[in-house]
Amino acid sequence: MPLLAASIVLCDPSSPPLDRSNRRPTTHINRAVTPPLPPSPAVRRSPFIPQYWSHRGVRSRVRSLSSVQMESASTTVPSIVVYVTVPNREAGNKLAGSIISEKLAACVNIVPGIQSVYWWEGKVQSDAEELLIIKTRESLLDALTEHVKANNEYDVPEVIALPIQGGNMKYLEWLKNSTKEN
Repeated sequence: MPLLAASIVLCDPSSPPLDRSNRRPTTHINRAVTPPLPPSPAVRRSPFIPQYWSHRGVRSRVRSLSSVQMESASTTVPSIVVYVTVPNREAGNKLAGSIISEKLAACVNIVPGIQSVYWWEGKVQSDAEELLIIKTRESLLDALTEHVKANNEYDVPEVIALPIQGGNMKYLEWLKNSTKEN
């Protein structure tokens, strides 16, 4: 039986890569093997991840594929996740119930026990809060925002929307069917 040998070399991520042919430091990347990407300060160098992997590049490819899936699926609508904070469980239950009753969202998750640190009235504040994670149609964002502003105890309630780029199509169909049309 032939003997097999393997070695693992751990190195400092800030050091230049080794040229395997003669084991001396080099500063070039073999462009024939590595697909070129535009230089980006966001690319992190790691000895465990090929240098041509950019979180920006991977995410943009995933985002474009997911967007195509969302747009081509006629049984879904552009959808969003909205974050809203409330001061306590009672306020969260009341607001979540009214949002669902008005069919402004298909689902509201109430996440207890978050701690928010923020700038308010000229100083740093820190408060225990609860987070509402709301799944709804993009077209309902304005109505949802107005509902939150009218039914939230805060002077300036948080309403932050993030697009849903893709996901379980059955869930996204349910989201569409569980909300009102704008």
